[in-house]
Amino acid sequence: AMAGEGSTFRLRCSLLGHGQDVRGLARGLFPEGGFVSVSRDRTARLWAPDGLNRGFTEMHCMSGHSSFVSCVCIIPPSELYPRGLIATGGNDHNICIFTVDNSAPLYVLKGHKNTVCSLSSGKFGTLLSGSWDTTAKVWLNDRCMMTLQGHTAAIWAVKILPEQGLMLTGSADKTIKLWKAGRCESTFTGHEDCVRGLAILSEVEFLSCANDASVRRWQITGECLQVYYGHTNYIYSISVFPQCKDFVTTGEDRSLRIWKQGECAQTIRLPAQSVWCCCVLDNGDIVVGASDGIIRVFTESLERTASAEEIQAFENELAQASIDPKTGDLGDINADDLPGREHLKDPGTRDGQTRLIKDNGKVEAYQWSVSEGRWIKIGDVVGSSGATQQTSGKVLFEGKEYDYVFTIDVNENGPSYKLPYNITDDPWLTAYNFLQKNDLNPMFLDQVAKFIMDNTKGQTLLSTSNQFSDPFTGAGRYVPGSSSGSSTIAGADPFTGAGRYVPGSASNAVPPVGGVDPFTGAGAYQSAAAKVENIYFPKKDAVTFDQANPTQILGKLKELNGSAAEEHKLTEDDLIILEKLLSATCNTSAETPTAQQLQTLWRAVNWPEDIVFPALDILRLSVRHPTVNENFCSEKEHVQFIILLLKFLNPKGKQANQLLALRALCNCFVSHAGQKLMMEQRDEIMTQAIETKSGNNKNIHIALATLTLNYAVCLHKVNNVEGKAQCLSVISTVMEVVQDLEAIFRLLVALGTLISDDTNAVQLAKSLGVDSQIKKYASVSEPAKVKECCRFVLNLL
Repeated sequence: AMAGEGSTFRLRCSLLGHGQDVRGLARGLFPEGGFVSVSRDRTARLWAPDGLNRGFTEMHCMSGHSSFVSCVCIIPPSELYPRGLIATGGNDHNICIFTVDNSAPLYVLKGHKNTVCSLSSGKFGTLLSGSWDTTAKVWLNDRCMMTLQGHTAAIWAVKILPEQGLMLTGSADKTIKLWKAGRCESTFTGHEDCVRGLAILSEVEFLSCANDASVRRWQITGECLQVYYGHTNYIYSISVFPQCKDFVTTGEDRSLRIWKQGECAQTIRLPAQSVWCCCVLDNGDIVVGASDGIIRVFTESLERTASAEEIQAFENELAQASIDPKTGDLGDINADDLPGREHLKDPGTRDGQTRLIKDNGKVEAYQWSVSEGRWIKIGDVVGSSGATQQTSGKVLFEGKEYDYVFTIDVNENGPSYKLPYNITDDPWLTAYNFLQKNDLNPMFLDQVAKFIMDNTKGQTLLSTSNQFSDPFTGAGRYVPGSSSGSSTIAGADPFTGAGRYVPGSASNAVPPVGGVDPFTGAGAYQSAAAKVENIYFPKKDAVTFDQANPTQILGKLKELNGSAAEEHKLTEDDLIILEKLLSATCNTSAETPTAQQLQTLWRAVNWPEDIVFPALDILRLSVRHPTVNENFCSEKEHVQFIILLLKFLNPKGKQANQLLALRALCNCFVSHAGQKLMMEQRDEIMTQAIETKSGNNKNIHIALATLTLNYAVCLHKVNNVEGKAQCLSVISTVMEVVQDLEAIFRLLVALGTLISDDTNAVQLAKSLGVDSQIKKYASVSEPAKVKECCRFVLNLL
């Protein structure tokens, strides 16, 4: 027996089945010891260990994508699916979800605007997807819950961290982002090229690999702890061994590398240029997929090692591989300076070391194996004349990969243009879109299309879509953000609002609210009965800010009017008009506010921000009146109204204005027009309002909590999943900074209202870790309403 033979990985088996590159692998839960592979041949395959001969058997082949399948992950078992589910992402922008025993998808998730190239599953049925459309999406069962926006280029890698609510994304913009409850918490910079893979080491550490040929180990606090070098080209995937910090990487340098204690302990070369993916099985065996369509499994176990004949066959295959020197995997090669075969008599100095020799005019590459004490031939080095176009969608352009990226010179002295092309594309349509995108003369169409066909030697795959049959009917015109346009247009605008929240027809479904419970005496209620009744949620009506002292407000307004600049000054008549408006809206008179009063109020609220607050306070009180609500929130006026209030929410502005603007927004929910407007503008308002959490002002926190609560009341009535997800994310984010118990109480009521009668919302709240966030409030002694409400919420979670 050789020294340390147990610690070297050797071939266990080679699996044929896929017709093209194997792009993704995932360790399976069922059958035990098995795995799933996905490929450019548009299929996913489930493999089970074959008890008899160290190999694997293909259980079944799954189809559901209309184009390449690029990634796969396993969704853990649930009551409904005790064997778990399989999720696959593809170049058709879709995610297919399969059960382990059916070859057709259970359902398909649509929403991304470009290739889905990474998937990761979390607890409670959550799934995270990353796409070339620069967004990541969080799915729960069959619905998109959140869209994570912030990267400026394709997202190649995603991972859900063990601690609830935390997610990682790695992008072609060279950064990694950490997200908490759907908001970007921090950005990790360090990689010098596209981040391609992520792997979790523990709750607080993770690894990343990139096209800069390095692996980095990070703490989630942001520090880069270590950088590992070894690969000589892009690193495509990274996978961690169970129960330890050792890991495996694969890349564009034809190799799989095994890292132990931070060192590259073993390099295994494969007879394929691109080693796209790897995964580690429970028993520590490594599965790798490559551009030759073959899956290979390597093992340290002597029982599972392939027979001598199979290993010899693998070595022969490797020896016959042709290595293109242009890839730079072997450094700069000058054939005339290379030594002959005698050079292989000297032993190597480390595992995986490569040596080139020249034999009969042929250049051969060898690699040193420490465990076997010999040089193993890993291929013939061919000159550039023999190099053929790789079939592996290799060329990167604007962070996405294509089969070809051509440089087109339209005229001698003009600029040259890049034209990305996949062999699945229609050459005419690509040419048409290229000319459109670069404002070039349509007369060049024939020429460009012919250029593409000549230079791809007519390599096309049968196109599955016929909607592009005629590029001149306008059907194929490139419209940013429209899914009908060809997906390969590189410059597609990532800001077309792909991931924007669009409230689901909430507008007409909200019944008008009648008498509003001002929510004041809620805290005084103490039940004598042993069983406390849940009087807290689901809350049915909006909560408003009604407290008013009209005399004081008017006094302040007059005082500030005295010192206002001439162009802002209100006349005596104006002040009387505002006084009438106040009495009309504070129920002290039976009059209806007039158009003239509202015009005067509008002038006042447009005062400079250092003196505007009394006017804002009048607005806050008047917007509760149906006439005023209708006036400011109706179709005609609302744009200006919302812009005005959002302007005051700027956290750098005056706190008094922030407070009154939040209270005014809360009071808008009183009438139907206001609710409709608040729901239509929900994404903007919530995004802006959450910024006011930064100041430590308890009144602002209470107003922010109340705004969230009023949204929860509306969302409870209409089942708008993305709205609920956004609201949950806000509750979770605000909970972290708020100290005041009244604000906490209102957030708890909002949370209870959102998740009442909605299992999806309960699951999402759990996956965001909200339950662990609120536990501490279950033991608050005063006010008792906090403790009681918290316990009712925890019962639902």
